[in-house]
Amino acid sequence: MTMSQAATKRYSSRGVRMVKVVLISTFTRADALMNAVRALRAERFRIFDVYAPYPIHNLDRAMGIRRSRLPWVTAMAGSVGLLTGLLLQFYTIIDWPLNIGGKPDNSTLAFVPISFELTVLFGGLATVAALFLRARLYPGRPERLPVAGVTNDAFALVVRQRDPHFDTQRARQLLEENGALEIEERTMKS
Repeated sequence: MTMSQAATKRYSSRGVRMVKVVLISTFTRADALMNAVRALRAERFRIFDVYAPYPIHNLDRAMGIRRSRLPWVTAMAGSVGLLTGLLLQFYTIIDWPLNIGGKPDNSTLAFVPISFELTVLFGGLATVAALFLRARLYPGRPERLPVAGVTNDAFALVVRQRDPHFDTQRARQLLEENGALEIEERTMKS
C-alpha cells in the first residue's frame, strides 16, 4: 500500500477522523494563481481550497464551485418570518379586539412593517446560522491557515489527493509551470 493510499484510508467508525494528504502551493500574484487553477482543472484535478488576502473575480467559476444553496435557506426562513408576523398579528386581533375610531380589525396594510421586519430578521439569522454550521465555524475554534502570510500578501492553492491514482508529479509540474513559489506535501486531519 502506498503512502497516499494509507493516508486516505478511512478508519473505523469509532470517531477517528480521516487523514488528508494535500499539496499546498504558494503564489505572489493573483493572475498566477488563476492560471494554476485553470491548468489544474483542465487536467481534471480537484481544487480543495484557495486562500487569498482579497476576493478574486471569477475564482469560484475557475475552481468549479457550484452555486451556493444559502439563498434557499434565506428564502425559506424569510417565508417563515413573514407567516409568523402575519399569524401573530391576526391572532392578536382575534384574542384582543379593539375598536379604535371605527377602523376595521384586519387592516392588512398596517401589518406590512412588522411582517417585513420579521421576514428580514428570520432570513438574516437563519443565513448566518446556516453559514456557520456549514463552514464548521464556532467560537473558540483555532484557525488553520495553510501558509503564513496568506491573509496579508500571499496566495495559497490547496489540492487534495482523493484517490490512490492521484498523479503528484503531474500536479507539481503544473503548479511550477504556472509560477508557484513553494510546493509542499502535507498530511492534515479533517
